[in-house]
Amino acid sequence: MIDKETALARCQELIALAQKTGADAADAVASANASEAVSMRLGKLEEVERSESEEIGLRVFVGKRSASIHTSDFAPEGLKALAERAVQMARHAPEDRYAGLAPADAQFTGDLPDLELDDPDQPDPAALREAALATEEAARAVEGVTNSNGGSASASRAVVALATSTGFARGYAGSGFSLSASVVAGEGSSMQTDHASRGARFLADLPAPETVGSEAGRRAVERLNPKSIASSKLPILFEPRIAGGLISHLLGAMSAPAIARKASFLLGHEADELFDPAIRIVEDPLRKRGQRSRPFDGEGVRTGPRELVRDGRVTGWLTNVSSADQLGLELTGHASRGGGGSPGVSASNVHMEPGTVSPEALMEDIEDGLYVTSLFGQGVNTVTGDYSRGATGFRIRKGQIAEPVAEITIAGNLLDMYRALTPADDLEMHRSINVPTLRIDGMMVAGE
Repeated sequence: MIDKETALARCQELIALAQKTGADAADAVASANASEAVSMRLGKLEEVERSESEEIGLRVFVGKRSASIHTSDFAPEGLKALAERAVQMARHAPEDRYAGLAPADAQFTGDLPDLELDDPDQPDPAALREAALATEEAARAVEGVTNSNGGSASASRAVVALATSTGFARGYAGSGFSLSASVVAGEGSSMQTDHASRGARFLADLPAPETVGSEAGRRAVERLNPKSIASSKLPILFEPRIAGGLISHLLGAMSAPAIARKASFLLGHEADELFDPAIRIVEDPLRKRGQRSRPFDGEGVRTGPRELVRDGRVTGWLTNVSSADQLGLELTGHASRGGGGSPGVSASNVHMEPGTVSPEALMEDIEDGLYVTSLFGQGVNTVTGDYSRGATGFRIRKGQIAEPVAEITIAGNLLDMYRALTPADDLEMHRSINVPTLRIDGMMVAGE
């Protein structure tokens, strides 16, 4: 796998070739990834996988016409051909008045901060095998577990480099590690499956394999013998590992490209009190060892912590160069970039600040409700905010978690759901979007 310095050099070479060919401006992004994963099933080695990939993408501008192209060929003749083809494509593309690079004064300058993204401790396949086996064995040891879909352990390392014709040239490397297990509980038609997983930038930050495996086994056993539920309107609690999806929908609606396309349920509600005034949602792309930490965005614009929701209101839209120009907004450092195509928008390391009561206290006044542990289906309308998802979880009776439930659908509108949202105090910071247990009253539940 190429290193950061080589990736940067190739990006700069590609930009120079594009300008020599006739591009007025250009940027290039290179990425490389190497990963190893070991899977165990029923105590035996099932799969050992190693993958490596390298890609470089070029975006060129000829006036207000632009084109993007990418390749895995880093050879000089391959880069030359790529630059020539990109410029030819741009000359025949339609004009886009908002297309362009980030201005130099908005781009990151100075030394890169140490975000502790790259762990030098890289386990060998034998260590990964041992971790995968321990994870699966812990899951299978839970009473009631009858079969296994496997346990796995993985390690990866990635390099990202970005250069622009305005003089920006930076890159960084990052590592990632994960443990997971999936097991089956019960027999025949009553079987239930569940899983657990955990990821971290540094190997030392992963929980013990036994912890991850035991969680997978416990979750599968707890789902045995589920009931349905009569259709009604109930208070619902979302466990943290799925509650982040509700905030993900908010981030998508805050995307300036979605606003420009008039494809966001937040249109017309930018000044409204969407949440309780105590709710605060924060983004910190500079958090050390964060899953999505980055010192600059996909267009080289500097990043930094910001409040996304303050006093219950959104603080503005998340922009890239194109959407900021179109809407007359400032750059916010949220451009996301792959090898090909124009930059999109994404947020980094988002969390909702915790509430003041425990999950147990949050549900103690609920006579009849639901504790949702998994969601499926894609029933979210990003234009209207209408929300409808299949769900499984547990009944809440008289303030206590009771029997498991399945084959239900929960529904509402995201705007109404946000207004009715109450967070617990159990926030943990190990995902890309971190939220505590969330309670939302008055959602529709469709069952039997």
